[in-house]
Amino acid sequence: MNQKKALGLIWVILSVAILGIDIASKLMIHNNFHLYESIRLLPFFSITYVHNIGAAFSILEGQRGLLIGVAGIISLFIIYMLYKNGNSKKLENAALALILGGAIGNLFDRLYHGFVIDFLDVNFGSWHYPTFNIADCSICIGIAIYIFCNLRTKNGNK
Repeated sequence: MNQKKALGLIWVILSVAILGIDIASKLMIHNNFHLYESIRLLPFFSITYVHNIGAAFSILEGQRGLLIGVAGIISLFIIYMLYKNGNSKKLENAALALILGGAIGNLFDRLYHGFVIDFLDVNFGSWHYPTFNIADCSICIGIAIYIFCNLRTKNGNK
């Protein structure tokens, strides 16, 4: 294995850290809350235990096999991209590692529980955002950073 290429795989450590935090937080909720139990921490934020059998915003609800397959393919592609990028694209690799950690966290839930555990609940008045988890945050942050990196590269900045 090419040493410079292998350095890109070091970012998998970030993915493993995200995975560990995600699984630990979901385990804490699963073991200490009843389904739909909610504790308001702030006027706009609660911890609410729910099961999500779909993807983001409950799309593709009930398509467990498809979601598992897509997450597996995306995870393998990201690992390939980390290797391909090597040590040259640190911010992009960090973004990919965040996406990978989140994808594997939700994949683990789907394989182990048959659903994803969500518990972060945000609302302002009558507006309610779909309940989410640490993996979802990691994926969204990773996607935002990845888009930023690609827009910056497209505009000639590196």
